[in-house]
Amino acid sequence: MSRRVVRQSKFRHVFGQAAKANQAYEDIRVSKVTWDSSFCAVNPKFVAIIVEAGGGGAFMVLPLSKTGRVDKNFPLVTGHTAPVLDIDWCPHNDNVIASASEDTTVMVWQIPDYVPMRNMTEPVVTLEGHSKRVGILTWHPTARNVLLSAGGDNLVILWNVGTGEMLLRLDEVHTDLIYNACWNRNGSLLVTTCKDKHVRVIDPRKQQVVAKSFEEPIALQEMDTSNGVLLPFYDPDSSIVYLCGKGDSSIRYFEITDEPPYVHYLSTYSSKEPQRGMGFMPKRGLDVSKCEIARFFKLHERKCEPIAMTVPRKSDLFQDDLYPDTPGPEPALEADEWLSGKDAEPILVSLRDGYVPVKNRELKVVRKNVLDNRPPLGPGRSQSSSDTNFSRLTLEELLEEIRVLRQAVQAQEKRISELEHKLGQFTNGTD
Repeated sequence: MSRRVVRQSKFRHVFGQAAKANQAYEDIRVSKVTWDSSFCAVNPKFVAIIVEAGGGGAFMVLPLSKTGRVDKNFPLVTGHTAPVLDIDWCPHNDNVIASASEDTTVMVWQIPDYVPMRNMTEPVVTLEGHSKRVGILTWHPTARNVLLSAGGDNLVILWNVGTGEMLLRLDEVHTDLIYNACWNRNGSLLVTTCKDKHVRVIDPRKQQVVAKSFEEPIALQEMDTSNGVLLPFYDPDSSIVYLCGKGDSSIRYFEITDEPPYVHYLSTYSSKEPQRGMGFMPKRGLDVSKCEIARFFKLHERKCEPIAMTVPRKSDLFQDDLYPDTPGPEPALEADEWLSGKDAEPILVSLRDGYVPVKNRELKVVRKNVLDNRPPLGPGRSQSSSDTNFSRLTLEELLEEIRVLRQAVQAQEKRISELEHKLGQFTNGTD
């Protein structure tokens, strides 16, 4: 009778490989703030990194193709008045990113496909509702323009970025500092970890905790012995969880299964330099021709280094078992639909022919007229309807003029960038 000794798994031989030196990003002043975020966010177009900046907070956005040494005068995103603590790309628009800061605000930015000539200082929308620093951001996985923020005031706030309004405010759920927050696959529930040593599963629309006092765990696995903060990244398509320790120099990965012992250690990727932060590429940004199942962007003190996790396969054909259909960039719901109680699974896309990022889609913020929310006039302060209509008309005209001017400036910046690129080619003798 034969006995199977080795557990069968298609991910048993996953190995990590760092990019070549000319494919890394160098001379980046990674932020030194003592906050337990990843300091990095990536998508199929860009890599964003929180950096050191004088006079406020800033982060840098680099096109994936712009590798090598980064110019010290490379334009930054510099709208915050205090250090940036967290950043997160919108899953439904690769040109939109949100940032959270010690200045208690959340800002949402539209990043152009071209490299701007100067620092970006004007966000598309600023979200104000926290009374202390904001250190956690995460977008809703299926509803358009829904963003979650959590801060040092123990609050969780859900925003409609498309209108700049607060949707929900969870202010009686947590008794201490919130460490992290994450949505489930369809965004019907969220889970948080807290300094009070409780993990909470929350129904945000009912504003209540649906699970908190968990019984004995189904599996207990010692995953790391270092003192640094662990950054976990979970891939639901492969059921692999990657653990990256800040201040550590390794990435440990485990496979989660439905059968005991549930958690299976796979391997460890190690490097020489300790990591300051880590970015995790969405599945649609991977190179399927190389059987790449995950890609990390590892931050060192002055460097960002891509690391590819690959499954060795002999065939060059598309590997269906490694790449099931994965969530694409199209939202399944509008913010109002989700708030009313509707749920929907993510809209999936196939990676068989690879994924091509869509063109720049502008984030439109439709605010309610501020005059509609004015407090009622006191006694003796009358206002005619004609004055109100005139004020509304004037405000709308000013907003439209600002929008047109902003588009003109962006067009000129793009033209200048293209001309400088052509001039550089001519000077180098390549044209």
